[in-house]
Amino acid sequence: MWEELGISGGTAIIILVALYFIIKWAVKNGTIEAYEKITGNKVKDDIDEFFQKEAAEKENKKTQ
Repeated sequence: MWEELGISGGTAIIILVALYFIIKWAVKNGTIEAYEKITGNKVKDDIDEFFQKEAAEKENKKTQ
């Protein structure tokens, strides 16, 4: 099938891997954009808050 298009097997694999990462990137960005529109918050802010809360909980466990 690939030979009919003039593409070797190795080139086909490279193209498929590149398409995988492009689609993965697009889905990730679309998900982040949708989340930001729904919540009205930036994702980075939510991630920072999560890590700050987690660090505070660990600190509280150490002091107990």
